[in-house]
Amino acid sequence: MARPPLPLGTWGTITTERIRDGSYRALTRFRDTDGNTRRVTATGPSKAAAERALRDVLSTRTAPAGELLTAETRLIDLANQWITGLEAEGRIEQTTINEYRRVLDNLVLPSVGGLKLREATTGRLDRLLLRLRDQSVNRQRKAKVVLGAMLDLAVRHDAIPTNPARGTTRVHRPRQETKALRVEDLIEIRAAVRRWVNADRPGPRATGDMADIIDLMLATGCRIGEVLALRWSDLDLDGDLPVLTVSGTIKTETGKGTYRKSTPKTDTSRRTVVLPRFAAELLRVRREFATPNENAAVFATRNGTWHQVVNIERRWRQIRKDTGFEWVTPHTFRKTVATLISEATTSELASRQLGHSSSQVTRDHYIAKPPVSADLSELLERLAERDDASSDS
Repeated sequence: MARPPLPLGTWGTITTERIRDGSYRALTRFRDTDGNTRRVTATGPSKAAAERALRDVLSTRTAPAGELLTAETRLIDLANQWITGLEAEGRIEQTTINEYRRVLDNLVLPSVGGLKLREATTGRLDRLLLRLRDQSVNRQRKAKVVLGAMLDLAVRHDAIPTNPARGTTRVHRPRQETKALRVEDLIEIRAAVRRWVNADRPGPRATGDMADIIDLMLATGCRIGEVLALRWSDLDLDGDLPVLTVSGTIKTETGKGTYRKSTPKTDTSRRTVVLPRFAAELLRVRREFATPNENAAVFATRNGTWHQVVNIERRWRQIRKDTGFEWVTPHTFRKTVATLISEATTSELASRQLGHSSSQVTRDHYIAKPPVSADLSELLERLAERDDASSDS
């Protein structure tokens, strides 16, 4: 029976022999990553020295430590390699990578980080995800996303034949009804903003930024980070059609602070929209009375820096408190825009206005269903029962 080949990247028994000058040669058979087995040698003044020299040579022919994934690799080491790879690629936002790290450190690795890849079975991972589901569906979803992505890396490296996370229990999130604001709701919301601006509170008096930010989200359907990232150079308010170009968004990262990212969320998020008259007038007034800042930002802090998204969201929570609009978030303003446009035109135009990659996303998550279907009663009247014979007699 033929001797089975060596596994890739491994070697056979090391033997040594004395050569003419009194030194020693160590030799072995090594199976390279191309599948071919080759004779590899090294010399030294003694048998032990020759063997050490040979092992050093062999180590250079295998993948460097930390890069070779096998069935014996622990999940914690796979996770570190996966995160390092994401950072090196540069395709994913650092804030997203930081969130992946938090999910790994808090939800995944404390329970399964010591498992070897061959031990990370679908059943073991499923039990972890079910425990997380008992805490919250959101935790289950995040953990499954991270496990699936990093184990895909192990599959690509042939460390495991299939991804065990793919067979775990599906994440079922209750479908939430899309809610949008009515015109009469906006009257109350604007009144709540005015009350908040004029309220007596410690510290500097509130500016009118919140009212303008909300109105601009309603006028454009922009994300809150896109509105906060606007510069005066992104606006053309004096042409026949006043327009606003979305070309960036606001990010806040640990160690980096708050900054304007020169690209928005996705490629399709980069867009130019025509402004309604009330928004164009709002921006002209801001331009006339604006205090110059080094970023040329439309909305800047008192210090001339970029607003943080979380700070604006916190102010909105203060405004909506005890108003009956506690369910309204800045994203609700986008849904209100999408719903209005869809009802008057098409979901495709609503999708373009919001900068979505697909109108299906807009229909599924941003357009509120009307309380009553369109009046088609006259059309359906054609289906009424009639006795034509008796009516002719």
